Amino acid sequence: MDAAGDKLMDELRAAVAAAEELLSVTADQVGPKVQEARARAEETLRGARERLQGAGRDLDAKVRAHPWAAVGVAAGIGLILGILLSRK
Repeated sequence: MDAAGDKLMDELRAAVAAAEELLSVTADQVGPKVQEARARAEETLRGARERLQGAGRDLDAKVRAHPWAAVGVAAGIGLILGILLSRK
């Protein structure tokens, strides 16, 4: 479960980094619509970054509080995925 969560967080961080890079590349673009779009994108990124950090802390706290439940959920998901993927 930890590896899957880490992978998801890494992918989300990469998406945020790509959006930040796009914003920096378009920094020299002018025009009211471009500036408005950049402002909305920056606000959305700021909110996404805060939610990611909060979600990571919440998930970590829940897994630490109930480690066996987390192992059970991960095993159950793995079993279901294994059954579904083995069907032809």
